[in-house]
Amino acid sequence: MEQTNLQYEYISRIWVLTSLGRTTSLKGHPVNHKSLFAANMRLAKKLWPALSARTLRVLGDITHRHGLSVLCGEVVPINERWYVTHVGLLRIAQHRKCRGIHVELLTDLCDPQAARWCAKAMVFTSASSRGFVGHGDADPSNVSPLVHGAEMRVAETRAVNRALRKAYGIGICSLEELGAQRCDQTPQRDLRKLPPENVEKDNNNGNGARLRDRLCQIIRKHELDGELVKAYVADFCGTKTLREATREQIEAFVVHIADWAEKDRNALLCQLNSYVRPQAGAA
Repeated sequence: MEQTNLQYEYISRIWVLTSLGRTTSLKGHPVNHKSLFAANMRLAKKLWPALSARTLRVLGDITHRHGLSVLCGEVVPINERWYVTHVGLLRIAQHRKCRGIHVELLTDLCDPQAARWCAKAMVFTSASSRGFVGHGDADPSNVSPLVHGAEMRVAETRAVNRALRKAYGIGICSLEELGAQRCDQTPQRDLRKLPPENVEKDNNNGNGARLRDRLCQIIRKHELDGELVKAYVADFCGTKTLREATREQIEAFVVHIADWAEKDRNALLCQLNSYVRPQAGAA
């Protein structure tokens, strides 16, 4: 019990929401929502330069109400509308000291043969809470082709998201609740293909060219930022620049990022966003 308490104390000190709408970092320095808003604005303008002024104002309201972070992939825009992600909802639940989440499948409404699943989630916000209920369903017709075969997990995530949004008064829809068509309409970004010289070519068999093409295909398919991918691959390969990476290292990276993008794109976006650098000439 003592070890568990110490672990919880360590986690809770990373980000602790206060009644004044501020957060406290691990080192104890307060970070107010004004700073988070400024950081969200800078990153949103960089990642999605086509966003309108009205959409950015809405982001400001979401920041002050819920403290969601663009950098951590907790909120994303689609067609000028903001959506909270599963990551953001779980973060809010942790900070609000959620007492537990119970999920069960509604077997009478499920059809495993047709990959149709329905789940019920209940969120308990306190020891005396009677629970906030949310339902989620998923089948091949309402999920992205990227997650076909994982409909049961999608149903669970949707149910948990709806229950969390009810429990903590989150009025904006979650990304995972969207149907297949809307899920595939990922945020528009200034996408850049990796320059041909960034991947070492094998003039004999063209493996370098194929690797480059495959990496560009992954970037386009999952709507990733090419510049952030370049920074990540250099870090992954342990080199200062992508030019210094060997073909074997690039091959390993391509397999790694393709697998990660398929399994958890939001987590991958968080990793890529951590490589955002100040523009040249900035202090």
